[in-house]
Amino acid sequence: MVASDFPVFLLLTVVMGFSIFLGLPVIYSTRAQGRWAVALNAAAIGILIFLAADVFSDVAGLIYPGGSYVANPGYAIAFALAFTVAYAGLYFVDNLPRGSLLGASDATTGPENGPRRTAMIIALGIGLQNLTEGLVFGGNWAAGSLGVLAVVFLGFFLQNMTEGFPIASPFLGTGAPRNIALMVGLFLVGGIPTVVGGALGYFWTNTLLLVIFDALAIGAIVFVILPMLRVAFRPLENRAASLARNRLVYAGVLVGFVIGFAVNAI
Repeated sequence: MVASDFPVFLLLTVVMGFSIFLGLPVIYSTRAQGRWAVALNAAAIGILIFLAADVFSDVAGLIYPGGSYVANPGYAIAFALAFTVAYAGLYFVDNLPRGSLLGASDATTGPENGPRRTAMIIALGIGLQNLTEGLVFGGNWAAGSLGVLAVVFLGFFLQNMTEGFPIASPFLGTGAPRNIALMVGLFLVGGIPTVVGGALGYFWTNTLLLVIFDALAIGAIVFVILPMLRVAFRPLENRAASLARNRLVYAGVLVGFVIGFAVNAI
């Protein structure tokens, strides 16, 4: 590709990255309460589980070249370190005292009562994952791989549509303020990295960089799934209600995973 193609390329990455905003109306839905809120949150967990698996399927071929069970030691160490940095870093952010950074208006420092903080952590994880998507798209464009660009673009566009949903999920059924500026900011955190990664991949690609950012994305996604599961299975007022809610969570996680898989397969 030549530099004159860059404006077209940039426009496509913006469209691809900002498709995340198509999930924004979910947070304002009047039906996102009660059992619907439980089901939607469970589906968000399923989507995040799929995203973690999807990212690892991409990076595994780099760490284990040629389908070998023997890892590239440099890439394996880089992956482990980056995963740890993302996981430990978000643990630190999640435990910041009330009134600092993300927890200024949350009721407590705990993830169950901090939808704003949890949403930001989810947005950071998805943003890291979208950064790697941008790198892949930019690298293919720069390499002139026109045969796969349309498939890559459509796949990432559709996948980003579903990624806005997990960001909104911590607010569902909580009665938390639905501040449009806050939600737009969270969606930008998740979507803009697609554009940044695309520009970086267009001008420069590096396998080690892909491994590091994939590991950061997986570490962030794995971290945020844990408190979401804890909230999803929090005991209710009686055993019957808990069992009914648990069945809904199991079904919702499965549906979310299947949605992520189906969208990615298109």
